[in-house]
Amino acid sequence: MSAEEEGMLVRPFKLVALLCAFIALALNVAALLSPAWVTSERDSLSLWKACRQPPEDWQCVSTLQSDWQVATLVLILTSATITLLSFLMSLISLCLGTYKSYYRVAALLLFAAVVLQVCALILYPIKFIDSSLLKSYHEFNWGYGLGWGSAIFMLGAAILYCLRTDVYDDAYY
Repeated sequence: MSAEEEGMLVRPFKLVALLCAFIALALNVAALLSPAWVTSERDSLSLWKACRQPPEDWQCVSTLQSDWQVATLVLILTSATITLLSFLMSLISLCLGTYKSYYRVAALLLFAAVVLQVCALILYPIKFIDSSLLKSYHEFNWGYGLGWGSAIFMLGAAILYCLRTDVYDDAYY
């Protein structure tokens, strides 16, 4: 195989990692925009607003008044930004064929994004229960679950970017 052909060789793990990074980014955006992180019978809480349903109509107020909710939002927004940067870096390096130099950086960025995302997802329920915003039975809903799904896909992409599939010897096969 010539050097020109080797530069254009696409590794399947890198393609799967790119797909995982894209899915993680999409799940992260969906989690950020989700109206339901915590729900109860007459209440709904998201990252942006808290809504209550008295006997007549829904009334919503901003949740950006408490420090822990702002911290959670900043951590998740930072994680989404880092994931976007990593995805774009991976996509550009895949298109240009310079995969070796940029995939390690993309993996490190994704590991950092996972740490931020997990910190936010652990902080949110601890501080929510501590502040006890909803006095009734409540459930962590699909928006919170999308955040965990995003973290899992970020971790998977980071691990796949770290795999060295270009150093296998044919003697082992």
